Amino acid sequence: MINVTPKVSIIVPVYNVENYLAKCLDSLVNQSLEDIEILVINDGSNDGSAEIIHTYSQKYPDKIKPFTKGNGGLSDARNFGIDRALGSYIGFVDSDDYVERSMFEEMFFLAQKHDAKMVICNIQKVDQNGNITQKLTQIPNMPEKINLNDNFSVFSDLSYFACNKLFKKELFNTKRFKKGIHFEDIQLIPQLLLECETIAQTQHFHYQYLERTDSITKTHTEKGLDILRAVEDVEKSFKESPYSQKVKELKNFQIFEGIYSFLAYLAFVKDEKLFYEMAHEMDVFRKDRQIKIQDILKYNRFDKNYLLSLPLKKKIFYLLFFAGQMKLIKKLM
Repeated sequence: MINVTPKVSIIVPVYNVENYLAKCLDSLVNQSLEDIEILVINDGSNDGSAEIIHTYSQKYPDKIKPFTKGNGGLSDARNFGIDRALGSYIGFVDSDDYVERSMFEEMFFLAQKHDAKMVICNIQKVDQNGNITQKLTQIPNMPEKINLNDNFSVFSDLSYFACNKLFKKELFNTKRFKKGIHFEDIQLIPQLLLECETIAQTQHFHYQYLERTDSITKTHTEKGLDILRAVEDVEKSFKESPYSQKVKELKNFQIFEGIYSFLAYLAFVKDEKLFYEMAHEMDVFRKDRQIKIQDILKYNRFDKNYLLSLPLKKKIFYLLFFAGQMKLIKKLM
């Protein structure tokens, strides 16, 4: 039987993923760290997901805790799980992804070893046959234990996925995922990082992110503006954090998330009027923070020029955008 206080609570929001859920749950019930609880939150699915959850909860009653709620979106489902988690640490796994068997054992070990409130692993994208399509190294060229005060470049370099991290539960004492927005990870995870003194990392690619071929192409809309709102929320927490004097890293965060991440989204906005309106919003964001085009072009990530590291198509898009060649951009899109 699982202890009253498990070491790790793994929260799995579920919404209409009947084709992928079993593989996800298999990877969790077979974790080498046995002292875990898996909170599976059925967020109003209307496919066969509920039956799969029931089957697994019957087969693994000591590990799987099933819950059903009305559809409220990813943030709401995660928050629902946080409110019910008993573990000392919390992890999040998306229900169409899966993880390596030793993921939570190693990350829990590192959290304990280094007294780290956050532990990070690498991600690899896989196709539906399990073939690796892309490796995403999270923090290259840094040690296993990272003191944030001495290595605060991490704040602006890090990819803010929730799913490849292990969090000490106390980080959620006063914070939750913001409901009703897109890019909730960008809004919350940097705020949690600001509560840490030490983080730890493993270079293992524990998290397997599935690139689904059956998913409907996402419509890129004004929801992309949530990226800018997310950065604004992080800025408020930054000013109140122990790292408030590290203005260079804040500016780099604003450039990476508020400019580059936003433009990566904007590139797929098809409606021309909306494209220009959103571009204007980003320009106001940039000018309000006194970010010059030169600052953006010179921005380094992991000590390398970010723009030069990008694929040619992205590079051309960004350069044309910064040069104000909007009409040419629309012709190329």
